[in-house]
Amino acid sequence: MSAFQVPTREQVSPNNQAIFDQLEKGLGFVPNLYATFAYSDTALGDYLTLQNRKSSLKAKEREVINLVVSQVNDCAYCLAAHTALGKMNGFTEEQILELSTGAASFDNKLDALARFVKDTTIQRGKPTSESVENLLAAGYDKGNLVDILVVIGDKIISNFLHGVTQIPVDFPAAAELEAATI
Repeated sequence: MSAFQVPTREQVSPNNQAIFDQLEKGLGFVPNLYATFAYSDTALGDYLTLQNRKSSLKAKEREVINLVVSQVNDCAYCLAAHTALGKMNGFTEEQILELSTGAASFDNKLDALARFVKDTTIQRGKPTSESVENLLAAGYDKGNLVDILVVIGDKIISNFLHGVTQIPVDFPAAAELEAATI
């Protein structure tokens, strides 16, 4: 049994209870991973602020980043959540599976993004110069690159929280990739 259970509304601070109420109203439920952030009096609010910040990236581009980083970090929770969000943003199941491998043969710009994100995540923030050049050549600028790194960092935080806590996944499970394709 894990040392971490998903905290209930009654077990968190009044500030986090208010956030739980907002999440319940907006999403219809409080995702287990968000609830787990509420072990800290401030982390849930801080994380939601980071996730919801203005960005030069489109929602689809953010989902590419979320899927790639979550696959590299083998986070079942985030893969499940972002598979659902990817579908809501117009990706097919096949495209989501391909994106999780760090490629997007169906879109050259997203392919450069997925490859850059995979390289950056695997290399712990030190992508190859070719990866950076390909991203910029695909139409992303230096401001976009900074926003991409912020989303990578955001996703690493949630991947690590799930990796440590192993709280139950409350989204439909994502299809698993063959190990050789990662």
